[in-house]
Amino acid sequence: MVTILVYNNQTGMMERYRRELSQPMPYINGNTLTVREFRGKSNSDIIWTDRRAMQAWNQTRAAWGKPIHVGYAFRRIGEGGHADQSQHYAGVSFDVAQNLTNAERTRLRVMAADLGVWSYVEPAHLTPTWVHFDARTGPPACAAGYPMLRNGSRGVYVATLQDALNTVGSYGIGVDGVFGPRTVEAVKAFQRSAGLNADGTVGCATWTALTKRANGALR
Repeated sequence: MVTILVYNNQTGMMERYRRELSQPMPYINGNTLTVREFRGKSNSDIIWTDRRAMQAWNQTRAAWGKPIHVGYAFRRIGEGGHADQSQHYAGVSFDVAQNLTNAERTRLRVMAADLGVWSYVEPAHLTPTWVHFDARTGPPACAAGYPMLRNGSRGVYVATLQDALNTVGSYGIGVDGVFGPRTVEAVKAFQRSAGLNADGTVGCATWTALTKRANGALR
């Protein structure tokens, strides 16, 4: 069984599910994206995403009309394999279609962009052997990456923050996607250890220092 945290973009609340690997992800139509496909090579017993990403998948899969091979989706930051502030660590990113021809990938990439349901569809020259699309939210705190977070924030980026903090130190916080008092204190403690202003707000400097330390630290 896998615990799945889903940020409901419509209600602003975090939802928690327990699913078998063979079952569909929450909010997925039919069985077009299973927990196993979304979790991929991660061995984590907890994963996270948001409702908007799952609904974007539904629309893309319906428009394509046949299965879409998922090479990478979710990954925890400590497992590494992607850029420091990768949207894969936030659970809203897909690398797909590794089994298709170049012409088929082009059709899928164009279709995904035309649907308008993804925040970003990567151009072919950056991902020539797969198609990347994600449902990132912004604006980013840095030029690219994760948004600014503070006390009261909720969602997949808070879950990623909590996971990164747990990866680099013993801060004693869980991963629930809710930026509450314990997360504030953990952020301040990390900021002090990194020589940053300990204000409890996660902006560009804090994200940069934290994700650089956490990325791939558990490999």
